Amino acid sequence: MALIDQMAGVLSQVRALRPLVHQITNYVSVNDCANIVLAYGGAPVMADDAEEVVEMVAIASVLVLNIGTLNSRTIQAMLLAGQEANVRGIPVVLDPVGVGATRLRTDTAQRIMAEVKLAVIRGNASEIAVLAGEIATTRGVDAGSTVGNTMLLGQELATRLGAVVAITGAQDIITDGCRIILCDNGHPLLTRVTGTGCMVSALVGAGVGVTADYLLAAAAGVVSMGLAGEYAAEASSYGNLGAFRSHIIDFIGNIAPSHILAGARIQLHA
Repeated sequence: MALIDQMAGVLSQVRALRPLVHQITNYVSVNDCANIVLAYGGAPVMADDAEEVVEMVAIASVLVLNIGTLNSRTIQAMLLAGQEANVRGIPVVLDPVGVGATRLRTDTAQRIMAEVKLAVIRGNASEIAVLAGEIATTRGVDAGSTVGNTMLLGQELATRLGAVVAITGAQDIITDGCRIILCDNGHPLLTRVTGTGCMVSALVGAGVGVTADYLLAAAAGVVSMGLAGEYAAEASSYGNLGAFRSHIIDFIGNIAPSHILAGARIQLHA
Protein backbone atom coordinates (compact mmCIF):
# COMPACT_ATOMS: atom_id res chain seq x y z
CA MET A 1 0.00 0.00 0.00
CA ALA A 2 1.34 3.45 -0.91
CA LEU A 3 2.52 5.72 1.90
CA ILE A 4 -0.20 8.31 1.31
CA ASP A 5 -2.86 5.57 1.39
CA GLN A 6 -1.50 4.40 4.74
CA MET A 7 -1.56 7.95 6.13
CA ALA A 8 -5.16 8.37 5.00
CA GLY A 9 -5.85 5.10 6.78
CA VAL A 10 -4.62 6.60 10.06
CA LEU A 11 -7.28 9.30 9.79
CA SER A 12 -9.92 6.65 9.10
CA GLN A 13 -8.82 4.75 12.22
CA VAL A 14 -9.01 7.89 14.36
CA ARG A 15 -12.57 8.49 13.18
CA ALA A 16 -13.54 4.86 13.76
CA LEU A 17 -11.82 4.26 17.12
CA ARG A 18 -12.11 7.74 18.68
CA PRO A 19 -8.95 7.48 20.82
CA LEU A 20 -8.88 9.16 24.22
CA VAL A 21 -6.00 11.66 23.99
CA HIS A 22 -4.81 12.64 27.46
CA GLN A 23 -2.97 15.94 27.21
CA ILE A 24 -0.94 17.70 29.87
CA THR A 25 -0.38 20.83 27.89
CA ASN A 26 0.06 24.57 28.25
CA TYR A 27 -2.61 27.10 29.11
CA VAL A 28 -1.87 29.23 26.04
CA SER A 29 -3.17 26.55 23.69
CA VAL A 30 -5.13 24.11 25.87
CA ASN A 31 -8.51 24.98 24.30
CA ASP A 32 -7.11 24.76 20.76
CA CYS A 33 -5.52 21.39 21.51
CA ALA A 34 -8.76 20.02 22.90
CA ASN A 35 -10.80 21.28 19.96
CA ILE A 36 -8.39 20.08 17.27
CA VAL A 37 -8.44 16.52 18.68
CA LEU A 38 -12.23 16.59 18.88
CA ALA A 39 -12.48 17.89 15.32
CA TYR A 40 -10.07 15.20 14.08
CA GLY A 41 -12.24 12.48 15.55
CA GLY A 42 -10.55 11.81 18.88
CA ALA A 43 -11.70 12.43 22.44
CA PRO A 44 -9.59 14.96 24.37
CA VAL A 45 -9.04 15.06 28.11
CA MET A 46 -6.82 17.69 29.72
CA ALA A 47 -6.26 16.36 33.27
CA ASP A 48 -3.05 17.79 34.75
CA ASP A 49 -3.25 17.41 38.52
CA ALA A 50 -0.93 14.87 40.12
CA GLU A 51 -3.87 13.56 42.17
CA GLU A 52 -5.64 12.21 39.06
CA VAL A 53 -3.21 11.86 36.14
CA VAL A 54 -2.28 8.27 36.98
CA GLU A 55 -5.92 7.22 36.94
CA MET A 56 -6.68 9.22 33.82
CA VAL A 57 -3.77 7.96 31.74
CA ALA A 58 -4.74 4.40 32.65
CA ILE A 59 -7.87 4.74 30.50
CA ALA A 60 -6.26 6.79 27.72
CA SER A 61 -5.13 5.68 24.28
CA VAL A 62 -2.15 8.04 24.27
CA LEU A 63 -0.50 10.68 26.46
CA VAL A 64 0.72 14.02 25.05
CA LEU A 65 3.13 16.07 27.18
CA ASN A 66 3.65 19.74 26.26
CA ILE A 67 6.13 21.86 28.25
CA GLY A 68 4.96 25.24 26.95
CA THR A 69 3.98 26.73 30.33
CA LEU A 70 5.87 24.77 32.94
CA ASN A 71 5.52 24.88 36.69
CA SER A 72 6.54 22.52 39.47
CA ARG A 73 3.03 21.09 39.73
CA THR A 74 2.74 20.13 36.07
CA ILE A 75 6.29 18.80 35.90
CA GLN A 76 5.44 16.31 38.65
CA ALA A 77 2.19 15.43 36.89
CA MET A 78 3.96 14.85 33.55
CA LEU A 79 6.48 12.48 35.08
CA LEU A 80 3.85 10.54 37.03
CA ALA A 81 1.61 10.23 33.98
CA GLY A 82 4.47 9.33 31.66
CA GLN A 83 5.79 6.60 33.93
CA GLU A 84 2.31 5.13 34.40
CA ALA A 85 1.76 5.21 30.64
CA ASN A 86 4.98 3.24 30.18
CA VAL A 87 3.90 0.64 32.72
CA ARG A 88 0.60 0.20 30.87
CA GLY A 89 2.08 0.24 27.36
CA ILE A 90 0.36 3.52 26.46
CA PRO A 91 2.40 5.60 23.98
CA VAL A 92 3.72 9.02 24.98
CA VAL A 93 4.24 12.07 22.74
CA LEU A 94 6.50 14.95 23.84
CA ASP A 95 6.28 18.53 22.56
CA PRO A 96 9.40 20.28 23.95
CA VAL A 97 8.09 23.83 23.47
CA GLY A 98 10.84 26.44 23.80
CA VAL A 99 13.44 23.98 25.09
CA GLY A 100 16.80 25.72 25.19
CA ALA A 101 15.29 29.08 26.14
CA THR A 102 15.62 28.49 29.89
CA ARG A 103 17.31 25.98 32.15
CA LEU A 104 13.95 24.83 33.54
CA ARG A 105 12.64 23.89 30.10
CA THR A 106 15.83 22.16 29.10
CA ASP A 107 16.22 20.27 32.38
CA THR A 108 12.57 19.20 32.30
CA ALA A 109 12.72 17.93 28.73
CA GLN A 110 15.90 16.01 29.47
CA ARG A 111 14.37 14.53 32.60
CA ILE A 112 11.28 13.40 30.68
CA MET A 113 13.50 11.78 28.03
CA ALA A 114 15.50 10.02 30.74
CA GLU A 115 12.54 8.82 32.84
CA VAL A 116 9.80 8.24 30.26
CA LYS A 117 9.95 6.04 27.16
CA LEU A 118 8.70 8.21 24.30
CA ALA A 119 6.90 7.18 21.13
CA VAL A 120 7.19 10.53 19.31
CA ILE A 121 8.91 13.87 19.85
CA ARG A 122 7.45 16.75 17.82
CA GLY A 123 9.32 20.04 17.74
CA ASN A 124 10.87 22.69 15.54
CA ALA A 125 14.45 22.55 14.32
CA SER A 126 16.04 24.44 17.22
CA GLU A 127 14.12 22.42 19.83
CA ILE A 128 15.19 19.13 18.29
CA ALA A 129 18.77 20.39 18.02
CA VAL A 130 18.84 21.16 21.76
CA LEU A 131 17.48 17.71 22.62
CA ALA A 132 20.09 16.15 20.33
CA GLY A 133 22.85 18.00 22.20
CA GLU A 134 23.64 20.45 19.41
CA ILE A 135 24.23 24.18 19.84
CA ALA A 136 21.01 26.05 19.16
CA THR A 137 19.31 29.31 20.05
CA THR A 138 15.64 29.94 20.57
CA ARG A 139 13.36 32.87 21.33
CA GLY A 140 10.66 31.35 23.49
CA VAL A 141 8.63 29.08 21.23
CA ASP A 142 10.08 30.36 17.95
CA ALA A 143 12.49 28.30 15.91
CA GLY A 144 15.99 29.70 16.29
CA SER A 145 19.24 28.90 14.56
CA THR A 146 20.90 25.52 14.61
CA VAL A 147 24.36 24.23 13.85
CA GLY A 148 24.47 21.01 11.90
CA ASN A 149 22.22 19.08 9.60
CA THR A 150 18.64 19.05 10.90
CA MET A 151 17.76 15.78 9.21
CA LEU A 152 20.84 14.05 10.61
CA LEU A 153 20.18 15.40 14.10
CA GLY A 154 16.64 14.09 13.92
CA GLN A 155 17.84 10.66 12.82
CA GLU A 156 20.43 10.51 15.59
CA LEU A 157 17.92 11.52 18.26
CA ALA A 158 15.34 9.04 16.96
CA THR A 159 17.91 6.23 16.99
CA ARG A 160 19.16 7.10 20.46
CA LEU A 161 15.69 7.20 22.00
CA GLY A 162 14.04 4.53 19.88
CA ALA A 163 11.33 7.06 19.05
CA VAL A 164 9.96 8.91 16.04
CA VAL A 165 11.16 12.50 15.70
CA ALA A 166 8.96 14.96 13.79
CA ILE A 167 10.62 18.28 12.96
CA THR A 168 8.16 20.86 11.68
CA GLY A 169 9.16 23.89 9.65
CA ALA A 170 9.18 25.15 6.08
CA GLN A 171 9.76 21.51 5.13
CA ASP A 172 8.73 18.94 7.71
CA ILE A 173 11.01 16.00 8.50
CA ILE A 174 9.64 12.87 10.17
CA THR A 175 12.03 10.01 10.95
CA ASP A 176 12.30 6.86 13.03
CA GLY A 177 16.06 6.81 12.52
CA CYS A 178 15.85 4.66 9.39
CA ARG A 179 12.89 5.88 7.37
CA ILE A 180 12.58 9.60 6.61
CA ILE A 181 9.43 11.29 5.32
CA LEU A 182 9.63 14.83 3.96
CA CYS A 183 6.47 16.93 3.81
CA ASP A 184 5.97 20.17 1.91
CA ASN A 185 2.42 20.99 3.00
CA GLY A 186 1.69 24.07 5.07
CA HIS A 187 1.50 27.85 4.88
CA PRO A 188 3.57 30.69 6.43
CA LEU A 189 0.51 31.99 8.29
CA LEU A 190 0.76 28.96 10.58
CA THR A 191 3.64 30.82 12.27
CA ARG A 192 1.51 33.94 12.82
CA VAL A 193 -0.97 32.57 15.37
CA THR A 194 -0.26 30.87 18.67
CA GLY A 195 -0.75 27.19 19.30
CA THR A 196 -0.36 25.73 15.82
CA GLY A 197 2.67 23.68 16.84
CA CYS A 198 0.83 22.45 19.92
CA MET A 199 -2.11 21.49 17.72
CA VAL A 200 0.17 19.50 15.44
CA SER A 201 1.40 17.52 18.44
CA ALA A 202 -2.20 16.92 19.50
CA LEU A 203 -3.06 15.57 16.03
CA VAL A 204 0.04 13.38 16.10
CA GLY A 205 -1.12 12.09 19.46
CA ALA A 206 -4.51 11.13 18.06
CA GLY A 207 -2.82 9.09 15.35
CA VAL A 208 -0.39 7.48 17.77
CA GLY A 209 -3.40 6.38 19.78
CA VAL A 210 -4.70 4.16 16.96
CA THR A 211 -1.63 2.65 15.24
CA ALA A 212 1.65 1.11 16.31
CA ASP A 213 3.39 2.65 13.28
CA TYR A 214 4.27 5.93 14.94
CA LEU A 215 6.06 7.23 11.85
CA LEU A 216 2.81 7.02 9.89
CA ALA A 217 0.84 8.54 12.75
CA ALA A 218 3.23 11.48 13.00
CA ALA A 219 3.24 12.02 9.24
CA ALA A 220 -0.56 11.92 9.09
CA GLY A 221 -0.86 14.55 11.83
CA VAL A 222 1.76 16.81 10.28
CA VAL A 223 0.22 16.57 6.80
CA SER A 224 -3.29 17.17 8.15
CA MET A 225 -2.17 20.38 9.84
CA GLY A 226 -0.28 21.45 6.72
CA LEU A 227 -3.36 20.97 4.60
CA ALA A 228 -5.43 22.84 7.19
CA GLY A 229 -3.03 25.77 6.95
CA GLU A 230 -3.31 25.87 3.18
CA TYR A 231 -7.10 25.76 3.28
CA ALA A 232 -7.36 28.31 6.09
CA ALA A 233 -5.08 30.77 4.30
CA GLU A 234 -7.24 30.65 1.19
CA ALA A 235 -10.52 30.76 3.10
CA SER A 236 -9.42 33.78 5.16
CA SER A 237 -8.11 35.76 2.18
CA TYR A 238 -4.51 35.15 3.33
CA GLY A 239 -4.32 37.99 5.85
CA ASN A 240 -7.15 37.82 8.38
CA LEU A 241 -5.49 36.01 11.26
CA GLY A 242 -8.59 35.60 13.41
CA ALA A 243 -10.46 33.98 10.55
CA PHE A 244 -7.39 31.93 9.65
CA ARG A 245 -7.28 30.43 13.14
CA SER A 246 -10.95 29.51 13.02
CA HIS A 247 -10.68 27.98 9.55
CA ILE A 248 -7.99 25.58 10.79
CA ILE A 249 -10.54 23.95 13.09
CA ASP A 250 -13.15 24.06 10.33
CA PHE A 251 -10.92 22.14 7.95
CA ILE A 252 -9.82 19.54 10.49
CA GLY A 253 -13.46 18.99 11.40
CA ASN A 254 -14.23 18.19 7.77
CA ILE A 255 -10.98 16.53 6.69
CA ALA A 256 -11.45 13.18 4.98
CA PRO A 257 -9.00 10.56 3.74
CA SER A 258 -9.63 11.94 0.24
CA HIS A 259 -8.06 15.28 1.27
CA ILE A 260 -4.85 13.49 2.26
CA LEU A 261 -4.88 11.34 -0.87
CA ALA A 262 -5.32 14.38 -3.13
CA GLY A 263 -3.30 17.00 -1.28
CA ALA A 264 -0.39 15.42 0.60
CA ARG A 265 2.97 16.54 -0.80
CA ILE A 266 5.33 14.01 0.72
CA GLN A 267 8.28 11.90 -0.28
CA LEU A 268 10.38 9.17 1.24
CA HIS A 269 13.94 10.41 1.49
CA ALA A 270 16.38 7.95 -0.02
